[in-house]
Amino acid sequence: MVALSPERVRGQIDALAVAGLDWETFGRTAVETLHRAMPFAASCFASVDPATHIVTANVKSGGLDNDHDVEWSFHEYEVDDLYDFRSLSCGGGGVVTLQSSTGGDPARSRRWAELFSPVWDFSDELRVTLSVDGVTWGGLALFHEGRAFTAAEQAFVASVSEGLARGLRSGLVAAAAAGADEARPAVSGPAVLVVDGRGEVASANLGAAERLADLGCADLGAAQLPQIVKALVAAARRMSSTPGAATPRARMRAAGGRWVVAHASPLVSRDGGTPDVVVTIDDARPPEIIPLVVASYGLTDRERDVVARVLQGVDTADIARALHLSAYTVQDHLKRVFAKVGVRSRRELIAQVFSDHYAPQMASGAGLAPSGWFAAS
Repeated sequence: MVALSPERVRGQIDALAVAGLDWETFGRTAVETLHRAMPFAASCFASVDPATHIVTANVKSGGLDNDHDVEWSFHEYEVDDLYDFRSLSCGGGGVVTLQSSTGGDPARSRRWAELFSPVWDFSDELRVTLSVDGVTWGGLALFHEGRAFTAAEQAFVASVSEGLARGLRSGLVAAAAAGADEARPAVSGPAVLVVDGRGEVASANLGAAERLADLGCADLGAAQLPQIVKALVAAARRMSSTPGAATPRARMRAAGGRWVVAHASPLVSRDGGTPDVVVTIDDARPPEIIPLVVASYGLTDRERDVVARVLQGVDTADIARALHLSAYTVQDHLKRVFAKVGVRSRRELIAQVFSDHYAPQMASGAGLAPSGWFAAS
């Protein structure tokens, strides 16, 4: 395989980002391209919920598998370590490495001592947040065996991170159109499952298997549970010992392009041991999805303010008064919004934003309730 220059890799990743690929295909292809300029032993390209920074799904390479996702989630969300994706995102993003975080002594990291070293013999991990226009859409973790990441490698990964973020963001939008074409059958009702202290499903309702299959889960074994469930279970256990912590939640694409939302809550343990966790997964409602869809178009803060009011049916004059702008300025913002979204009018804008979630539902044959939302099956 011919090695590529960093400049050529950046150009190829930027081209991939606008190629209309779903996010998983984009992630695999972009990481393969990155590997041709900067060798590494393994990688994990992950999507996150921009609101909670919880990892919802991932694609891996180089020997990484799903068999240890429960342990990874434990170290990422349930216990303290020197760094994690949420703290990195909340701190403004960027690049961090295991070796630099530990001062060259990786044994200071519980994640390395209990997982990365004994299972894969990794010597260093590089993490970078994938953010664009002030929103974090995912993260990338790269691993070395036998050496540390150099300063030049860290700078190179940082330089391609925005292109990776753009591709991930557009890939989430692309999934809606692909899902509408597949016309997958509707999933009947929410999933409710109880995960015990060993990470096994202790009980589940009748609709859980169908709902989890829509998230790529082959069975209800701990290793097969979707990443979003594993992450939320660990976060919920952390919540049980953290007064005032918010209930962990995350949104993600399911098969067929549908958006789903998952919540997790710990149960009270009588013996003081590891608590069981209740996880609920259901179709997301428009108020939960519209902010994600709007953010995916790369709008500025002011453009988002204008769009939010357009979606509420507010006219130009009232938008201007609410935002302390002139009507001409509001129209200028709308023109830029139309260009970014690829529409020509308010009506088309509203249809585009709502169809991102409605189209997959309509393709599945789901009926509408009097409220205008989809009726329960």
